[in-house]
Amino acid sequence: MAQTLIRQARIASLAVLNPESGAPHVTRVAFGLGLEGQWLTLVSDLSFHTRALRSTPQIGLLLGEAPTKGDPLAFPRLSAQAAPEFVARDSKDHAVHREAWLKHHPKSALYVDFADFSFVAFTPISADLNGGFGKAYNLTAQDMRLST
Repeated sequence: MAQTLIRQARIASLAVLNPESGAPHVTRVAFGLGLEGQWLTLVSDLSFHTRALRSTPQIGLLLGEAPTKGDPLAFPRLSAQAAPEFVARDSKDHAVHREAWLKHHPKSALYVDFADFSFVAFTPISADLNGGFGKAYNLTAQDMRLST
């Protein structure tokens, strides 16, 4: 169930810590997978969450969108802790991530190459999977590793 949520996610809620106050800040970001299953997002240096990611790398991600009908708490979601790493523009990884990203987020071709945009790769650490009422699981990084 967790791997299905990860593979199907196109957006995520990203929780970061405000570097000045330490208060939580949550935003929605695009989410995707690299060619080898790496968790990715594409962020702009103009956004608050990018500055927070660079300053305080303690983050959370929530994957899983509820359908428009039904009880939203009855649908699965994955609340993960992960370590973010900015991908250098001149690296081989950047080119590979860009190719994979554009397959799933083709409209981002308009801005993916802007100088203020960067890929961030997330390494999953642990997670809580809520599969709906009565279905709660603690997951390890290994549980979330995707086979390519």
